[in-house]
Amino acid sequence: VKQIFSVIREIYKKQGVTVFLVEQNAFHALRLANRGYVMVNGLISMTGSGKELLANPEIRAAYLEGGD
Repeated sequence: VKQIFSVIREIYKKQGVTVFLVEQNAFHALRLANRGYVMVNGLISMTGSGKELLANPEIRAAYLEGGD
């Protein structure tokens, strides 16, 4: 998983390519993301920068408790 995230980061940095990532590991995905979307039952329920979503108490409680 770390290797995949590392490769995605390098692709973005070196080539400027946008990557659409669907990932169950919310903590690592949001740390990497410029923009994040939270989906519940197929609908986008929240959006923001990765940093904003990581700092959001609702997101932390629902998806990140102990997720480091």
